[in-house]
Amino acid sequence: MVLKDSFMRLLKEKQISAITVKELCELADINRSTFYTHYSDHYDLLTQIEDELIEDMNMYLSAYNFEKEKETLQMTEKLLEYLATRKEECQTLLNKNADSSFQEKVKAVAHRYIMKNLIEANHLDKSLSEYLSAFIVSGSIQMMKLWMEKGMEKSPKEMAEVIINLINKGVYGMSGDI
Repeated sequence: MVLKDSFMRLLKEKQISAITVKELCELADINRSTFYTHYSDHYDLLTQIEDELIEDMNMYLSAYNFEKEKETLQMTEKLLEYLATRKEECQTLLNKNADSSFQEKVKAVAHRYIMKNLIEANHLDKSLSEYLSAFIVSGSIQMMKLWMEKGMEKSPKEMAEVIINLINKGVYGMSGDI
């Protein structure tokens, strides 16, 4: 845990490519041999941190049953609540220093839980649904990143409403809702 915390601290400050195992071990106050017992390099550590968060996010979201379109708002709120509970880690892994696949992994989770209901409910063809999915999920991820950067000034419920209303109504249908 100390190693992961130290790594996250370094990742907030600099690019992953500028981090060395030596400085990581010094900060964590562990031997390099201990590090290499568990990880092949610091990229391996990053991947394991990301995978643990994604697994945790999936477990958190799978505790709820989101099968109907009206439950998309509730699911989005739960996803935002999860991000809020892990804000420090998620924000660090989504920043430019991480240079990681975390954002792509979050997109996959979001696609699985958010888009399934929207596409099925609207009976869209597969080709159109792929474009729509990319547009909505990418935009939603960027909104979530901005929400965290701004100190989560809106509650998860308020932010979920903004995202879902934007998806359902579009920009012109929201005039004063944002």
